[in-house]
Amino acid sequence: MVFRRRTRLTLPERLQALVYPRGGWRRAARYVWVRLTRLPDPPQRIARGIWAGIFVSFTPFFGVHLGLGAALAVAMRGNVVAALLATLVGNPLTFPFIAVLSMELGHLMLGNMASAPPAAHILQAFAGAGAEVWHNLLAIFTPAETDWGRLASFWDGFFLPYLVGGLVPGVIAATAGYMASLPLIAAYQAMRLRRRQERLTRLRDAAAKSPAIGR
Repeated sequence: MVFRRRTRLTLPERLQALVYPRGGWRRAARYVWVRLTRLPDPPQRIARGIWAGIFVSFTPFFGVHLGLGAALAVAMRGNVVAALLATLVGNPLTFPFIAVLSMELGHLMLGNMASAPPAAHILQAFAGAGAEVWHNLLAIFTPAETDWGRLASFWDGFFLPYLVGGLVPGVIAATAGYMASLPLIAAYQAMRLRRRQERLTRLRDAAAKSPAIGR
């Protein structure tokens, strides 16, 4: 497996890595960039994958960003691995800013800015909605009763504004990522190809200058 670790992380280490990766965010960003530039695909396909991954990071479909990014990359004929890596744009450091921006913009676009909830309630609302959905799904197979009433207010007050408001900054950020990454990846791949050709040329020259075996 490409991304499998030699030693598996413990649960506390995994939780810590979600907030602060080992080696710091700078090292994590460098690793992602190296992975992107070394993908065996044309720069255009990699950049389209980056667009898909960044865009889905601005959607409220938490928990399925990887799947959505991969599906969108396939639809756009982009690189799926690039899309998966680009979803890391949405991380514990950036999600608060993305959520507040999307929610505020969404309520503004929907014309109900006066009813916009406080930023501190966004995470709590999504966590509660997820717990309620899980409870109702389990209730299908247990004696517990289902209750979808609170999800209606969640849809109107949180999910729909987040979804609508995230479209504009999502497109802007994804397009900026596409335009920035395309020439950089193209230049990096050209440099690697040039170095590989120079190395092969040196090996051929060395082989030609060396005396033939048996002479």
